Amino acid sequence: MMNVDYILKEVPGSIKTERLIIRMPMPGDGKEVNGAIKASYAELKPWLGFAQILPEVDETEANTREAHAKFITRKALRYLIFCKETHRFIGSTGFHNIDWDVPKFEIGYWIDARMSGKGYMREAVGRLTELALNELGGRRVEIRCESGNIRSRKIPEHLGYELEGILKNEDLSVDGKRVTDTCIYGLVR
Repeated sequence: MMNVDYILKEVPGSIKTERLIIRMPMPGDGKEVNGAIKASYAELKPWLGFAQILPEVDETEANTREAHAKFITRKALRYLIFCKETHRFIGSTGFHNIDWDVPKFEIGYWIDARMSGKGYMREAVGRLTELALNELGGRRVEIRCESGNIRSRKIPEHLGYELEGILKNEDLSVDGKRVTDTCIYGLVR
């Protein structure tokens, strides 16, 4: 029998911060997300599997629709980030590898390189951390990233996450050419 408790969990489809609107993906978002991926390809490719080959707009649209469906069923909670003032797409963040029984959440993120360096991602991930711990009853939030991804590591470090460990030779790089170390940052309630 299927456990429907987590599917019925109230999760906001849209949240706001001082400068941002953070909302679930919707049909029709693919074109804008795809443009950001293309503009940020060189920065994303070393770290993210979906950026190994430039996706077509239809592929990104299909991916955002899948993310929408997963959001509805609470299997994953991806959010798209927009500037409150201009409504420009900034990047993506969200919860994956959710364990509703604990509950615990892992946050992932990427930013349009043209919007980098303005503190937007720190603001968005900070708000998602609050959402997980204070509104969704989370006992643990974690962020995992490759040890060499210094810019990604700065986000949890600035937000007060603890570096719980570095798993040596834990994974392959996204291009499959080298073994990498994975940093695990955690914040618990």
